Amino acid sequence: MKRRDYKKRKKSKGKRLALKVSLLLTLSAFLMVAAYAASLQKKAEKVVERAYEEIPDRPTSDIRGETAVEPAHDNVSVLFIGIDDSETRHQGDGNSRSDALLMATLNIKNKSVKLVSIPRDSYVYIPKVGYRDKINHAHAFGGTQATIETIEELFEVPVDYYVKVNFNAFIDVVDALGGIEVEVPYDRLEKDENDKYTIQLKKGLQHLDGQHALALARTRKLDTDVERGKRQQMILQAIMKEAISVKSVTKYGDMIEAVGDNMKTDMTFDEMKSFFAYAKGGMPQVDTISLKGYDDMSTGIYYWKLDETDLYETRQLLKAHLGLIPDSSSLTDSRSNLTGTTDKAAESESLYSN
Repeated sequence: MKRRDYKKRKKSKGKRLALKVSLLLTLSAFLMVAAYAASLQKKAEKVVERAYEEIPDRPTSDIRGETAVEPAHDNVSVLFIGIDDSETRHQGDGNSRSDALLMATLNIKNKSVKLVSIPRDSYVYIPKVGYRDKINHAHAFGGTQATIETIEELFEVPVDYYVKVNFNAFIDVVDALGGIEVEVPYDRLEKDENDKYTIQLKKGLQHLDGQHALALARTRKLDTDVERGKRQQMILQAIMKEAISVKSVTKYGDMIEAVGDNMKTDMTFDEMKSFFAYAKGGMPQVDTISLKGYDDMSTGIYYWKLDETDLYETRQLLKAHLGLIPDSSSLTDSRSNLTGTTDKAAESESLYSN
């Protein structure tokens, strides 16, 4: 055999070997990713199974009647309820008050989200007790069901699903993501999850861990409840942005563990997976809405009295976004990212102590 032919055969064998090794490595990597994905799915299924808590005798919203919804095909709404179950804040032996309420409507056609922050001191009608009171008292009066009924009464739209988390889950999820980037409005020494002044917030764009993010979400001493709601919207968007980023894929296992037993929801695992469609192609369009109103101390107790005209416009916007009434682009443009009218922050600080 000529030396040149031998070299050709040797080089050809080398190429085939390299190709086989490459294919083997690719297949191994694929199997590892598939195994990891399957492991995550199994872990997530177990967490959601533990978290699943359907409200008795309420399979679908009364407003929708007997019509069931599917997140993969229909416009739906989700109520996020933040609960502080710490010993210092728990209200006796019953349910604690809700500390944060965020109502989201999702439009499947344009993959958009309307996110409404509801001030915790809003003076609203609570069906469970049959009179008006602070909206965060609804959870203390009757738990999740009373809160949902109150929100449906307020906005005249269905609450299709709820997600209730306590502060432990919030801290752990942010930490599992490796922190989030948010704009901190001021320097302030704030309370941690145990109500100890250990958290130093710094003004400007900051990378926050779970404890600092929670402190920023809860503080309201230097501004108002409406501004507090805006911060919560901002933090939720920052969590969403970080969660759907490519670099966070390897953190999903930690995120699932973080949720653990700190979440309750009436979504099944398959329903929850349907919402992934909103993250295809990157961060979905999220329009944040704040409810206008004014401070009221006429009874000796502080309330946030909602502006009726503004509330009506918000109702119409949410109805249109859910497809319950014809859409109105002028309403959409005018209501998003609005702020509430308030008294001076220094005056508000003393009011919020009630």
